[in-house]
Amino acid sequence: MDPLENCTGFDWDDANTHKNWERHRVAPEEAEDVFFQEPLVVRSDVRHSKGENRYYALGQTGVGRRLFVVFTVRRKLIRVISARD
Repeated sequence: MDPLENCTGFDWDDANTHKNWERHRVAPEEAEDVFFQEPLVVRSDVRHSKGENRYYALGQTGVGRRLFVVFTVRRKLIRVISARD
């Protein structure tokens, strides 16, 4: 099953937004952009799926920045946990 199939938007945690910017200089808009570009590879992150299912996505932004994005899905919203080059 595709975890993105029923998603309708994004949900951001202020701490994760700050962390992704401070550590990796990835803005929320860049992380979101990856989900709208091709190619996009999404896989289950079984190792880190303790309390909830986690996934990772490999893709690139519209301007070509390649990103690795870790996320979960909560109530049809993509919640980005980490994003980095």
